[in-house]
Amino acid sequence: MEKAEIIALLHKAIQSEHMAIVQYLLHAYRMGEGEMAAEIEAIAREEMRHFDWLSELAVELGGKPTIVRDELYGVVDDVVQNMRFDVQAEVDAIAMYRRYIELIDDPKIQLLLSRILSDEESHRGDFESFVAKAERGEVTGGGGEAGTEGAAMPKAPTPQPPARIAEILKMGMDHEYTVILQYLYHRYLMPDCEVGNEIEMQTINEMQHLGWLSEELVSVGGEAEMEHTSLALEGDAEDMLKADIAAEQAVTAAYSRQIPEIDDPDLKALVARIRDHEIYHAEVFRGLLDEIKAQEHKGEEPAPSPAPKTRPPSVGNLFGQKQD
Repeated sequence: MEKAEIIALLHKAIQSEHMAIVQYLLHAYRMGEGEMAAEIEAIAREEMRHFDWLSELAVELGGKPTIVRDELYGVVDDVVQNMRFDVQAEVDAIAMYRRYIELIDDPKIQLLLSRILSDEESHRGDFESFVAKAERGEVTGGGGEAGTEGAAMPKAPTPQPPARIAEILKMGMDHEYTVILQYLYHRYLMPDCEVGNEIEMQTINEMQHLGWLSEELVSVGGEAEMEHTSLALEGDAEDMLKADIAAEQAVTAAYSRQIPEIDDPDLKALVARIRDHEIYHAEVFRGLLDEIKAQEHKGEEPAPSPAPKTRPPSVGNLFGQKQD
């Protein structure tokens, strides 16, 4: 099989993993705090690992990563149905990876796909057990109440959040999701240099922000969604860093305007903290841009770092627990 054909298959797999990450996180957020939600978030982190491996492989083969996402199977106010959606997502992923292993005759790629396949088979079993638990009403979350059989969505009636607060949180989520995709894309194109490694670190922080804002929106009765705005993906290292600086400047200004509108002291403090992180990110990117310009002025190539990692950003509990 030609490299271009393999890259095309990898793109389809990346799109599937991207969908799974978002779908599983949205399902977990709707459940509130609880053991099952935490387990689903852990599965989403494993899907992030697959997304990372496949994207790096596509670049190694001479291609580019993709930030396209497959359509979600569904996100509804019914734990049982959501878990069934997740089972089907895993069934389809298993079939896809088995087919790709047969089609691609490269032993190294087959080994990686087999590793991912093993995870997906385990995930299918996990979600099948979650369906059974939810059908028995063994779901807790959103205040610790057990879910009712069938509907099983452990969510008491909650007043709708003030429209402006929901708008602020949603705007923040859109920004965080957008820059996560943009920064990861840039990092994949610069895997062997200090710039790429530093971008990865800032991406991890943006993942934290997305988790925090999503939890806040759900906690006040809003609906967490993940949709990105316009992305600046192409160009050389300087162009990418300039785009990333511009993104940070724009959101810093937006958060600074919004903070005075927030009455809740805890939420105000959280948004202010995120705003301060964004200021830091912009300064980090400016420093990297200055280093690149200085190296180019001297006629030097950016110093390479160790070989590309075959692991994802270590996100820990950033989609589940707020971190100090």
